[in-house]
Amino acid sequence: MSTRRGTAVVSALLCAALATAGCGLGPGADVGDVRLTVTREYGATPVLDTAVEANESDTVMRVLEGEAEISTRYGGGFVHSIDGVVEGQRGGDPYDWFFYVDGVESPIGAAEYDLEGNERIWWDYRDWVATNHVPAVVGSWPAPFSDGIGGERHPVVVECEGGGAACGEVRSALEREGVRMAAGKPEKALRILVGPWARVREDPAARTIEAGPAESGVFADFDSNALVALDEAGDPVESLGPDAGLVAATSRYGGLPVWVVTGDTPAAVRAAAEALDGEHLRDHYAVAIENGKTLPLPLEKP
Repeated sequence: MSTRRGTAVVSALLCAALATAGCGLGPGADVGDVRLTVTREYGATPVLDTAVEANESDTVMRVLEGEAEISTRYGGGFVHSIDGVVEGQRGGDPYDWFFYVDGVESPIGAAEYDLEGNERIWWDYRDWVATNHVPAVVGSWPAPFSDGIGGERHPVVVECEGGGAACGEVRSALEREGVRMAAGKPEKALRILVGPWARVREDPAARTIEAGPAESGVFADFDSNALVALDEAGDPVESLGPDAGLVAATSRYGGLPVWVVTGDTPAAVRAAAEALDGEHLRDHYAVAIENGKTLPLPLEKP
């Protein structure tokens, strides 16, 4: 058998084996755009924000490689640097690149995370003095409510815990993004708890906020029911006014993210509910709202 003929036979057999995916070794069919965002310092410094056309063979790592200069370690599974910004020590503090898909910290590596289309991918370079585990963030709004997490949709439930009119504000914000809310308490639901902290804290997932960022990933606390903003080290920076609201996300035992829209007073809860949009939340881990001003959390030291 000639070399040319042998190659043709091998190619034919390979195409037959790949028949369900279509003959060819190309990137595969398009799955739609994904949003790629790269920032530094808990979202405070923008680096890159672009829409990328993804295909069925793409991963989080492959999309990043196509839009930025990166270096990797451990066999290509761990991002060492993006555009020359390298993980390591800075001022004695450990720094690394962390990534989120649809507002959720990934349980698997970027090279293993297959894309389904419409994901919002966020890479952030930050210190991890207080914690190297922030399970969920609000800065990819309207994800995860609009399109699910990594292509898997979940029912969305607004749990009104004494939130009054603020509960309607939250539902309206979701409806503006095309989100349809579920009734009752379905399994595997994405939950938004709306109400004063004294009520919201009764939920086990929400109550992890009181244990600090190492437990919840949220750089905020409540001291005698007053909202306290924490810095990157998890230390108190400022006790905010009684009507300061909080929008944050966390999870418990690796479960689905739970959002809280809360504060000490009804006015605080209403202020938090009115902040559910891209203008207030974009590229922030969590936010406090005080006197109409958005305070990204963690808060910088004065």
